[in-house]
Amino acid sequence: MRILAFLLVFVLVVVAYIRLAPTNAARWHKLPDMAEPGDTSEEGGFLSVRRITAPADEVLKAVEQRALATPRTRLIKGSVDEGMMTFQSRSLVMGFPDHTTVTVQGDLLVIYGRLRFGRSDLGVNRARIAGWLETLGPLTEPL
Repeated sequence: MRILAFLLVFVLVVVAYIRLAPTNAARWHKLPDMAEPGDTSEEGGFLSVRRITAPADEVLKAVEQRALATPRTRLIKGSVDEGMMTFQSRSLVMGFPDHTTVTVQGDLLVIYGRLRFGRSDLGVNRARIAGWLETLGPLTEPL
């Protein structure tokens, strides 16, 4: 019985830490070195690069609106005026945070999503970014 109680307390502490741990926005407000347009999966993350067909600020405003319409997503650093934004999205049940950074570099829209805890995001970042890109429609070129 003590072992069961210990495990329950341990799980509750882990869940509380995941939900309450402070976010160092500066740590996540970065991008990897990028290449050409395309998609790149990595352990716990996803990078998507698309050519834009509209002015950068228009594309960033559209991404910001779409991101903030995503459930449990908030802006943690940056702005359209700065040219780079980082959003935090949390999973419904456990509240796992994922961080997605968006910028326009030249004529390229760069969206980089990655998890904070663990090694696998089970494709969540890829799915979120794909959903955001779908709503941008004519603002970006399809692959």
